[in-house]
Amino acid sequence: MRILFTTYSEKTHFHAMVPLAWALMGAGHEVRVASQPALTEVITRSGLTAVPVGSDHHLWRVLERFLNPRFAAANPEMYKQIRAVDLPPFDTADDSLEDISWDYLQSGYETVVRNWYKMINDPMTSDLVAFARQWKPDLVIWEQATYAGPIAARAVGAAHIRMPWCLDIFGKTRENFLRLRETRPPDARRDPLGEWLAENCDRSGVDFSEDMTTGQATIDQYPAPLQLKADIEYLAMRYVPYNGVSVIPDWLWAPPTRPRVCLTLGVSATQRFGGYPVGVGELLDALGDVDAEIVATVSEETQSELKRVPDNIRLVSFVPLSALMPTCVASINHGAFGTFNTTALAGVPQLTIPEQHDNPPVCDRLVDYGAGLTEYYTDVTGEKVRGHLLRLLEEPSFTTAAAALREEMLAMPTPRDLVPRLTEAAAQYRP
Repeated sequence: MRILFTTYSEKTHFHAMVPLAWALMGAGHEVRVASQPALTEVITRSGLTAVPVGSDHHLWRVLERFLNPRFAAANPEMYKQIRAVDLPPFDTADDSLEDISWDYLQSGYETVVRNWYKMINDPMTSDLVAFARQWKPDLVIWEQATYAGPIAARAVGAAHIRMPWCLDIFGKTRENFLRLRETRPPDARRDPLGEWLAENCDRSGVDFSEDMTTGQATIDQYPAPLQLKADIEYLAMRYVPYNGVSVIPDWLWAPPTRPRVCLTLGVSATQRFGGYPVGVGELLDALGDVDAEIVATVSEETQSELKRVPDNIRLVSFVPLSALMPTCVASINHGAFGTFNTTALAGVPQLTIPEQHDNPPVCDRLVDYGAGLTEYYTDVTGEKVRGHLLRLLEEPSFTTAAAALREEMLAMPTPRDLVPRLTEAAAQYRP
């Protein structure tokens, strides 16, 4: 069977796909990964075969003009939207339908189509369709904003499956939109996403169908207690960490001599969003008297700006979290997909400082499960973080719940286990 993975050129989104692509390739299937040229080296360094399509998008080049402290101070609300702290319409996904405004969903879709989907998909769609027509995949697995994927699948009669990198705020928002749309008068049912997709389908000579918005099925890597589900088919798959090209430092070879805590706020904050949302120096100062080794993954630029570093802090610019987390007794992190799930899979309780996208609702679910604490980034102080961390270290219930969550994840099908189901899906969903 031929399987085509496709994503716009965003490294962290591709990383979420790699273990499944490996599993399919290891089972003897032909696998290709199509993305824009900027991602080619990232793909090939994972051991997978890259297919560069189209031209690079300019999303981050445009946003760099706004993701800076000066713009944030002058336009705080617009800065939050650009940084995707507030991301209409998806920030309503966890709300009850009675509390959601139709106008808010419709205008949110108009904005996200105009300022995100068009910018990342338009440069690659025609080339992706052309490659698909030449290679003829049986199945297309697409990153959830890469709508060029289902268009290419439809062009060659292939099945297509969506692969999110977050709680399924996309699928749930679409469900809410369609339900509210049915309550509107026929002349007031504009569908910005559907209309844009239909136009792109028409250019490629195919017909639009609703499954192109959320996939014929969706792969969900979150364990059941944390999931957000729409009324669509889900294929559960255990999260498997992939950190990219990594080297394990020698200090990780031996067990720690005292409790170890990981502090990480991710790489996207500095590479994509103009800096960390909270003050790293304040956090390190507040943790300086905690009886633990704090391993802080901090960008080199931020490290150079620190006025002092307490003795119990080990500063590193990068360390593979899949190797670090199993040596830790707690984690302080930003609640993003890879970090959050790598920590949960290690059975480590976590204090999350969420900011963007689905991070706040998934972190709230973690608190409800008992495996961690959370503090929204705007409310963070060094003393609050210190107090929360001490609770994680001193109250055994958090470690017990984190161990139970790990068992929930280990009970999920592995990427290898999912391969036969995907083979069935390729036949089941072909038009």
